[in-house]
Amino acid sequence: MSLPSAPVCGRGAASNPQHRFEAARREPFDDGWGGESDPPPELDTQVTEEQARSLIVRNRSPDLPFDLSINPYRGCEHGCVYCYARPYHGRLGLSSGLDFESRLYAKVNAAAVLRAELGARSYRCQPINLGSATDPYQPIERRYRLTRALLETMAAHRQPFTIVTKSALVERDIDLLAPLARDGLVAVFLSLTTLDAALARRWEPRAAAPWRRLEAMRRLREAGIPVGVGVAPIAPFLNEPEIERVLAEARRAGAQCAFYSVLRLPWEVRELFVQWLGAHYPERARRVLARLGDMRGAPPGCSAGSSMRSSEARFFARMKGEGPWAELVRLRFDMAAHRLGLGTHRFALRTDLFRVPGDVAQPELF
Repeated sequence: MSLPSAPVCGRGAASNPQHRFEAARREPFDDGWGGESDPPPELDTQVTEEQARSLIVRNRSPDLPFDLSINPYRGCEHGCVYCYARPYHGRLGLSSGLDFESRLYAKVNAAAVLRAELGARSYRCQPINLGSATDPYQPIERRYRLTRALLETMAAHRQPFTIVTKSALVERDIDLLAPLARDGLVAVFLSLTTLDAALARRWEPRAAAPWRRLEAMRRLREAGIPVGVGVAPIAPFLNEPEIERVLAEARRAGAQCAFYSVLRLPWEVRELFVQWLGAHYPERARRVLARLGDMRGAPPGCSAGSSMRSSEARFFARMKGEGPWAELVRLRFDMAAHRLGLGTHRFALRTDLFRVPGDVAQPELF
């Protein structure tokens, strides 16, 4: 008999599924002694320090609004169950489940590597995004301050950048961000998926509470920093009913523009999300999965929760979905944003102020 996965205190995932690179497959089995069915214990976070060989990642996806990105950490303690970056942990031989949110890696030489890459002859200044895969202000940033060091490096060389985060810790760096904002070098996007504290606690367990993110928006705007809101992802029958209310509260807090994406469940994320639905919202699980399938072009008769119904790899379609329900979400979002005066285009940042780092030495890699 296969065992159901129970929620782990303070974590988004309920299990550690095998990553897709493993050849052997394992499945838990109840032998009647009951030990496996005991409530899982709390899970401590482990951080491994590593020396990065490179830092700036080039994006080749035409449906993302940036070409360059930086992630100072691998894995993310926020534990968002829907995070599309979870499968990347498989490249480390770790699971996309609990491993992704509890076994983290800190690129401790990130600032030195960035400075070297900004000074490379081949580098051409473009805005860099922080937070494309893992949150640059996740809890361990309080200890490691890698994001702070990256901001100081970019400020010194007038490198434009954007930040995407679910954390109010971004307020700590207002002293750096405000002067850069006056020169058109920075914009911050707060991800706000829901106003429902119970839902946020369940699917984003270690991210800032919704009200705290709204407060961070207010403080950033008061400091003159451009602020946007990301309603990403939108999941039918979970946070989808809140689209208009989330945008209205974000606008009230000072947001100037908005974007969204529809939930997609690539690779192992699908299994984790189905487990999470069964644990927290069993009464609506079939409806959620069926509607996700409709938005991903599933053929009639496709079973709820199958891989065909949960993800789409094609550019443009993967972020917004297709079909009547995806179109309805788009219309609701666009109409609400227009009514509230929220732009749907990202902020334009300056690149003409960039200063090439002088006397750049090769960073120590080992």
